[in-house]
Amino acid sequence: MTLLTLDRVACAAPDGSLLFHDLTLSLDRRRVGLVGRNGSGKTTLLRTIAGELPLAAGSVVVSGRLAMLRQLPDDPNASLAEALGLQAALARLRRIEAGAPLPHDWDEADWTLPARLESAAGRAGLVFDPQRRLGTLSGGERTRLMLARLLLDEPEVLLMDEPTNNLDADGRAAVTRLLAEWKGGAIVASHDRGLLSGMDAIVELTGSGVHTVGGGWDVFVQRREDERQRAATTLETSEARLRQARREAQAEREKQERRAGRGRRIAQSGSAPKILLGAQKRRAEATTGRRYRLGEDLVAQAADAFAQARDRVDVLDPVRVTLPPCGLPAGHTVLRADGLTCEHGGRRLFGPLDLAITGPRRIAVGGANGTGKSTLLRIVAGLQEPSSGQVRQRTHRIALLDQDLALLPRTTALDAVRALNPGMSEHEAHAALAAFGFRNRWAGREVVGLSGGERVRLALAGLFSGAEPPWLLILDEPTNHLDFATVELLESALSGYDGAVLCVSHDPAFLAAIGIEATIVLGAQERD
Repeated sequence: MTLLTLDRVACAAPDGSLLFHDLTLSLDRRRVGLVGRNGSGKTTLLRTIAGELPLAAGSVVVSGRLAMLRQLPDDPNASLAEALGLQAALARLRRIEAGAPLPHDWDEADWTLPARLESAAGRAGLVFDPQRRLGTLSGGERTRLMLARLLLDEPEVLLMDEPTNNLDADGRAAVTRLLAEWKGGAIVASHDRGLLSGMDAIVELTGSGVHTVGGGWDVFVQRREDERQRAATTLETSEARLRQARREAQAEREKQERRAGRGRRIAQSGSAPKILLGAQKRRAEATTGRRYRLGEDLVAQAADAFAQARDRVDVLDPVRVTLPPCGLPAGHTVLRADGLTCEHGGRRLFGPLDLAITGPRRIAVGGANGTGKSTLLRIVAGLQEPSSGQVRQRTHRIALLDQDLALLPRTTALDAVRALNPGMSEHEAHAALAAFGFRNRWAGREVVGLSGGERVRLALAGLFSGAEPPWLLILDEPTNHLDFATVELLESALSGYDGAVLCVSHDPAFLAAIGIEATIVLGAQERD
C-alpha cells in the first residue's frame, strides 16, 4: 500500500535558491533514511511533506496519516499531560467518571484517548503518569515521551528529523527499537550511522541530483566508495589525456617552426621563384593555422574533461586535513584530577572521581543525560571550578572543542586564526588557512557564515597552526549537527593525531574511529 508519493519534488531555501530537485519517491511500509550535507534540504523536505512549507516544484500526495516528531516544552514544571497537550481532555474524562461533568463534557469527550495513550506509551516503553513533572525525567524517558506523543494519533507514516541528536544511549536505543519494530512507513533525516544501518533505503539529497540506494547505511557507504573509485580513475585518465594533448600540441608547434625555418632559409637563398615561394607560404600559413587551432581545441577539450573529473572528485571526496605533531611525551601526565565532585541544585552530579591521562591516551566519558559529562569536561579544561577536589593540568596545552565551537570568535576566518594564536603575522595566518583548505577569498569570510564542516576545519587550523599545538583535545559531542563528510574529516584528522583525547559522544562509530581505549561512566555508582 502506497502511503506517500513524491513526484519530481524540488525544495528551495528561504532566499529562493534551489536546494534539490527531481525527487521521486513512493513510500509504502518501509523505513527510508534521508541524508545529505548540512543545508541540503533534509529538514525543509520533511516540513514540506508535513504541509508546513510550500513546494518549489512537483507534487506530494499523502495517502496515510502522518506524524512528525516534535520537541517537548522547555518548562521542567510542566506535567506529562501538559507536555502532550492532553490535560484538558484527561480532566474532562475524570469529571465524567466522577459524576461531575461540565455542560459540554459529554459532547467533547474522547473515549478512545485512554486506550490510545496506553498503547502509545507501551510501544514507546514509557510508564505514563500524567501528573509527573518533565524536570524529573531522564534523557531516555524524555525521548520515550516524545515517541509516545508521536504515536498517539496512530499514524501510518513517521517523519523524524535527527531523532537521536543529544540523546544518551538509553534514548538512542528507544528510537532505534521503535523504528526496528515499526510496521508503517518512515522517513528519517539523520546523521546517526547506527540508526541508518536499519533503514530499508537511503535517499541522498545533493545540489546536483538525488541518489537513492536500496538497503541501509553499509550498502550506501559501499556504493559511495565505488563511485569515489570510479571518479578517481576518471580523473587519472583525464589528467593523462590532458598531458598527452599538450605534448602533441607542443610537438606540432615545434614541427611547424622547423618547416617555417626551412622555408625562410630557401627564400633567403634565392633558389626558388618568388611566385612559387608566395604560394608555398600561403599554404604553409593555412596549414599551420588549421593544425594550431586543432591542437588548441584538443587541449581545451581535454582540460574541460579534466576540470569536470576533478570537480566530481571534490564533491565525492571533500577536503582532508592532517594535524601536525604536538610532541606529547609518552610518559608525561597531561592531566590529573583527584577527588572531583560536582553538585548542582543540591544534587551531586558525579564524584568523587579520580582521573589521570598520561601520554596519548584516548578516553571517553559516558553516562545518561544529566549526569554531568559536559560539566566534567569544562572542569578539567580549567573553565569551571569543581565543588570539591583538585585538577592539575597545563591549560595552554589543552583545547576544548564543543558542538558549538565556542572557541571561534565572531570575526573573519583570518582574524579567528590570529586570535587563537597571539603574535601570528597576517602572512603566517594565510599560510595556516591554506594548509587546512582555505585559500585566497576564504580569509575574509565571516565565521558565522561558514558551514559546520568549514567551522570545524577553521577551529583545527587555529589550534594546530601555532608553535605549541594542544597535547590534549577535549571533545564535547563534536559530531552533533555535523554532516557525514565533516564527521569523516574529523575522524581522519583525529586518527592521525599524536596527542591525548578526552571525549563525550553518543556516536559509537565515531568513538571507534578515533581509537577510544577506555570509558569512564558517570552515574554508574548511583545506578549500582
